[in-house]
Amino acid sequence: MFGLLVFVIVPSLQTGSTKKVLILGALFGLITYATYDLTNLATVKDWPWVVTVVDLLWGCILTASVSYMGFLAGKWVK
Repeated sequence: MFGLLVFVIVPSLQTGSTKKVLILGALFGLITYATYDLTNLATVKDWPWVVTVVDLLWGCILTASVSYMGFLAGKWVK
């Protein structure tokens, strides 16, 4: 949550951009989920590519959604 606030939600609130929060949220999710998934792909024998791809997509969607909800809450409080 701290990472989302610092790198996604607060910068998006400063510009007031919904598009920015969704793009930064998806990118943040991609990076954080890729850290786990690509490490497993490199180190775990027979780790399936499909799991990596699906999990990366899930990370983008989930993190963008949570970021957007945080953005809306921040606009409401502000």
